[in-house]
Amino acid sequence: MAETLTLAIDQGTHATRALVFDGHGMMLAHASRPVSLQARSRKEVEQSPAEILDSLHAVVEEILQQPGIDAARIGSAGLATQRSSVLAWDRGTGRALSPVLSWQDTRTAADLAALGRHEASIRECTGLRLSPHYGAGKLRWLLRNEARVADARAEGVLALGPLAGFLLHHLTDAKNEAVDHANASRTLLWNLESRDWDPWLLGLFDVPRDLLPECRPILAAHGAIRGGCIPLSAVNGDQTAALYAQGLPADDTLVVNIGTGAFVLLPTGAVRRAHSALLSGVSRSNEYAADYYLEGTVNGAAAALDWVADRYHSADWPAHAPGWLARIASPPVFLNSIGGLGAPWWQPGPEPVFLTDGGDPPVDPAEAMVAAIESVVFLIQANVELLRELNPAVAGIRISGGLASLDGLCSRLASLSGLTVERSGFIESTARGIAWLAAGCPDGWPPSAVESRFYPQDDPRLGQRYARFRAALESTFRPAS
Repeated sequence: MAETLTLAIDQGTHATRALVFDGHGMMLAHASRPVSLQARSRKEVEQSPAEILDSLHAVVEEILQQPGIDAARIGSAGLATQRSSVLAWDRGTGRALSPVLSWQDTRTAADLAALGRHEASIRECTGLRLSPHYGAGKLRWLLRNEARVADARAEGVLALGPLAGFLLHHLTDAKNEAVDHANASRTLLWNLESRDWDPWLLGLFDVPRDLLPECRPILAAHGAIRGGCIPLSAVNGDQTAALYAQGLPADDTLVVNIGTGAFVLLPTGAVRRAHSALLSGVSRSNEYAADYYLEGTVNGAAAALDWVADRYHSADWPAHAPGWLARIASPPVFLNSIGGLGAPWWQPGPEPVFLTDGGDPPVDPAEAMVAAIESVVFLIQANVELLRELNPAVAGIRISGGLASLDGLCSRLASLSGLTVERSGFIESTARGIAWLAAGCPDGWPPSAVESRFYPQDDPRLGQRYARFRAALESTFRPAS
């Protein structure tokens, strides 16, 4: 009998990917399409729904036509999407009625400040901070500012919600608008205990429930992919899917995934844990139960490196970064507030700035880029410290994502944290994680082989730069409480 295959679709900030895995978690085929990001200002960050949708259909079509891939053998599919990005669409035609407001978009920051007195209650319900990065403020903004949205609402055809809901409308044959628990949970409208839209939160943000998709578990029958009979059996957020790249995650290992942003996740199993400066949410759920996690969020990872590259005219930095990291031992300190400060500060942040002994920014693009890479390590380390306080048994870090390919980044993180950092040779952690979930969470998937291990080294100057970084931030901002 032919082996059953699994299709994984990963719709990320800068690319949409489709991969096919065999019954042992080995990748058999891969297709990818880039998608663009429009930063209209530092606060307004959008994407084209049509471009994202076209890329989704293109990668699915391409991978199903690749030699050696028999679509009839694909027994399940999973979809992972960027979290906290939202839009509005026509529930009848599926036509987008707004741009995608990216998870990086913070245009509603001033508007949300008026709800600050509800911060503690919001955090208790949702596991999130009151932040413009999440969906509720953006959805309210669309209802109040987009004429096409207002017209569709008056006509009774408006749907709005996470990007995952829009993609499900177009990807599957499901009759009703729906979204998974993980993506719903990043809207500030979803209750972690009831695992559904929360009436009090909906009223607080003035988002009518009848405009939102139905909430479904991450592991559920989400419909069949149109044009075929492949059941979509798992839908998740990108970072939460990455937790499962090696199967069921160990509770003594931190999972770090570094892309446009960086995310430090600690699985907590069936127990929901909370910390004032960290996020909590659902990573896996079915009709009856859920698994939870704690998360430290870094908004500016690759986004920060792009920011530096634009200002220092070093678009070719990826080719040079490994050598720069090996050569430059004492870069300046970069206060990385690109996209705002995430955990543990949760502030818009000061303007990004280099701290140099002479007071002037570096003129050497190599030094500027190494400083930016170190700033990502510093922001990750701040969250590693918090998570280790909550779970002293943490014994290591598993790292993935595009920037994890930089040995100099991984070795600095190992030295600063005092933990061994393991990097798999297979970097598509989100895709492998959603494939494992879609395949029914099988026991038979072996973990990907560890490509590299980075052990802590004594590096006093690195520790001094980290101390200067934290002191500069904490002279202005205290960690959230």
